[in-house]
Amino acid sequence: MISKNLEKSLALAVSEAKRRQHKYVTVEHILHALLQDEVILEILESCGASIHELNESLDDFLSNKVEVVTNKEQAQAYPTVAFQRVLQRAAESVVSSGKNKIFGYNLIVAIFSEKHSHACFFLNKQGVTKLDVISYISHGKEDEDVSSTDKKHLLNEKVQGEENRQFIIRTNPNINKGSSQIKPPRKSSLLNLYAENLCLKAKKGAFDQLIGRTKEVRRMAQILCRRQKNNPLIVGDSGVGKSALVNGFAKHIVDKTVPEKLFDTEIYSLDLTSLLAGTKFRGDFENRLKGIIKELEQKKNIVLFIDEIHNIMGAGSVSGSSLDAAGILKPFLSQGKIRCIGSTTFKEFRQHFENDSGMVRRFQKIMLEEPEDQDSIDILNGIKLNYENFHQVSYSPEAIKESVRMASRYIQERKLPDSAIDILDEVGSYVSAYGKKSEKKSTKISVSDIKHIVSEMVGLPLDRVKSNEKESLKNLGNNLKSVIYGQDDAVEHVENAILLSRSSLDSENKPIGSFMFAGPTGVGKTELAKQLAKTLGVSFQRFDMSEYMERHAVSRLIGAPPGYVGFDEGGLLTDKVHQNPYCVLLLDEIEKSHSDVHNILLQVMDHGSLTDANGRKTDFRNIILIMTTNVGADQLSKNNIGFGLSEKNGSDVKSSIEKAFTPEFRNRIDAIIPFNPLSKKVVTKVVHKFIEELRTKLKTNKVKLTVTDKAIDLLSLKGYEPAYGARPLSRIIQKYLKKPLSKEILFGRLVKGGEVKVDADTEGNFHLNYCES
Repeated sequence: MISKNLEKSLALAVSEAKRRQHKYVTVEHILHALLQDEVILEILESCGASIHELNESLDDFLSNKVEVVTNKEQAQAYPTVAFQRVLQRAAESVVSSGKNKIFGYNLIVAIFSEKHSHACFFLNKQGVTKLDVISYISHGKEDEDVSSTDKKHLLNEKVQGEENRQFIIRTNPNINKGSSQIKPPRKSSLLNLYAENLCLKAKKGAFDQLIGRTKEVRRMAQILCRRQKNNPLIVGDSGVGKSALVNGFAKHIVDKTVPEKLFDTEIYSLDLTSLLAGTKFRGDFENRLKGIIKELEQKKNIVLFIDEIHNIMGAGSVSGSSLDAAGILKPFLSQGKIRCIGSTTFKEFRQHFENDSGMVRRFQKIMLEEPEDQDSIDILNGIKLNYENFHQVSYSPEAIKESVRMASRYIQERKLPDSAIDILDEVGSYVSAYGKKSEKKSTKISVSDIKHIVSEMVGLPLDRVKSNEKESLKNLGNNLKSVIYGQDDAVEHVENAILLSRSSLDSENKPIGSFMFAGPTGVGKTELAKQLAKTLGVSFQRFDMSEYMERHAVSRLIGAPPGYVGFDEGGLLTDKVHQNPYCVLLLDEIEKSHSDVHNILLQVMDHGSLTDANGRKTDFRNIILIMTTNVGADQLSKNNIGFGLSEKNGSDVKSSIEKAFTPEFRNRIDAIIPFNPLSKKVVTKVVHKFIEELRTKLKTNKVKLTVTDKAIDLLSLKGYEPAYGARPLSRIIQKYLKKPLSKEILFGRLVKGGEVKVDADTEGNFHLNYCES
C-alpha cells in the first residue's frame, strides 16, 4: 500500500511528465516530485543537500535531456524500467520489514541503487549518500512516518552497506583512509539555505569587473576591520552600483587585494524573501534568523550582506509584537559578534532606516554618488567585452561615449552607469537581431545605432535625438527671437551666457546661467524660459514662489530636518533637480518668497550645488536658473513705452531691485535683464502668433481660418494695454474668435468642417463669414 504523500508525489510526477510532453516517466521525474514533500525536504537538507541547486539540476535535465513528443495527445508518459525497479525495490524493502505501506523516503533509498541514473548522480553531487539518508531516518527522524520496524530494517541495510564499505577499505587500504566510521548525519546549514556565497560566485567569474570606486572599496575594508560597529551601510540612488560594489568587493577578497585581515573573509547575500517564506506560525521566522546569527557567530570570517536593508524594519513581526528582524539583529551588531553590509536608497533610508536611531548608530554610512560621465565611460569600457561576446557585436569608442551622453540627457529619471549599460545592452540586442550579419567578424555598433535605440526607449522622435547640439546653439538667438518679440536684448544676454558655458570658458562649479528677468506682467519673461527649454531640448521646471512667503517654507524646498513632520518626504526643489539634472529651472515671482529662500539660493548660484536636510548634495551645474520679478515694473511702464528704456527708468528699476534683494544675492546673479513693455508693433506680431496657433488647432476640426489685415489691426487695438502686456490679447481672441467658433464647430455650420473668414468694419465690430464643407 502506498502512503497518501507518496501517492500525491507519484501523481505529480506523471502529470509533470505529461505537461512537459515527455514520452516516459523517469526516476528523475519522481525525485523532482518528491522534493515537494516536506518530510523528504527535511531529510535531504539534514544530509547537507542544497534543495535549490538540486531542483535546478533536475529542472534543467527534464527540460533538455528527456525525449519530448511533438503531439501532445501522444504524451502518455509510460514508466521506464528504471522507474519500475525503484518502486519494486521500495516495495520489497517495506515487505521485508513487516510493513505494508511505502513512504517517500523508501523511494529515496531505492534511487541510490540506480547508480547510472541522473537522479542518483544529482544526489551524490550534493554530497548525499545512501548511508546518510538511512542514518538520518534511523536516528534523526522522530515522527509517526518512521516506525520501529522500519528503523530496524533500515539499520540492517545500513550495517550491510557499511560492511560492504569496510570490505572495500580492507582490500584497498589506500582508499578513503580514516573513513571507517559511519558518517553522522550532517545538520542543515541555514546560511547555505537562505543566503548565497558571493565569494564563491566571484571565484567562478560570475561578476563583472568593478571599475573605479577605489575610495568606496577602501572605506568598506576599513569599516569591516574595526573592532566595533564594523558594519558598512551603502546609501545611493537606484542604478549607481550598490550591489555591484559589494560583488566587486567579494572579487577583491578572492583576488587578495584587500587588507590581510580580510583574506579569509566570505560574504553571504541574505535572501530575505526566502527567509520569510513559509513562516506560518509565531516564532518560525525568529528561529530561522537566530539560527543564521548563531552560524555567523561560530564562523567569525563571514560577513552578511542584506540588499535593500530597510526591508528588515518590520520583517517577521506579528500583530501585538514590536519584535522584528531589525530588533533581533541590533544586539549582535552593536556587540560586534556579527558583521553586516547593508544597502539602501536615500529615500528608503529617510523613510525607514533613519527613524530608528539605534539601528543607524550601529552602521557606518558610505555615500555612493552617481559617477561622472568619464567614470561611466571607463566602467562601460571595462564591461563591454561581456556584452560583445553575448550579442556577437563590437562597440566603437564613440558608441560608448554616446551611450553615456544620451543616458545623461534623455534618461534622467535613472542614474549612471545603469542607464548607459541598459542602452549598451539593448542596442546590442537590436543589432544582433536585425542588423546586417557578417560571418568573418562581429557587427560594429555605431553612434547612429545608439541614437536609434534611445529614441525608441524614451519615445522621442529620431530627428530630435539626432539633432546636432552645435547647430542648435549656433541658431539659438535667431530661434528664440522668432518666437519672443520685442525682447532682443534679453535673448542676447541668455544666448551669450549659454555659449560661454558650452565653450568651457566659464566656471565649471556654477549653473550654466543665473538670470533675473525684471519687467511688467505679460511681456514674455516666462515664455522666454519655456522656449529656451524647448529649443535646447531639456525639461522645463517651474516653481511659483508666491507659495514660499513664510519662513518655514524653506523646509519644503530642501526637506524638513530630522524630527519634524515631512522629514521622510525630501525637498521639492532638490528632488526635482535630482530627477531632472538638465533643465531650465524657473522661479516665478521670486520677490514674493521669504528672504530665507533667497539665502539657500546663494550656494546654488555660487557653487552649483544645494545640500538638503539629509546632507545629500544636489548638482545644479547643468541647469539654467531663471528668476522672474515684477519689482520696478511700475518704473518701466512710465513714459517711453515702445521706445526702449530711458536712462532714468533703467536706474529706477535698478534702485527698486536693490531695495528688494540683498547685495550678496544680487552679486551672484550673472545678469539682471530688464524686459521692455510691448510696443504696438510688437503686439501686432503677437496677434499673428496667436492666430497661427488658433489655425493649427482648427485644422484638427477640418476648419480653415482666414483673418484680414483689418481684423488683425482691430485685435491689436483692443488688446493693447501696456500695463498688462500680451495677456489681454489672449482674452480678446477668446472673446471675439474662439467662443463663436466653438459653438459653430459643436452645433452649427462647422460641424463637418469648412472655412471661416474674420473681417472688421470701421465701427470696431468683427464679422465671421462661414462656408460649410
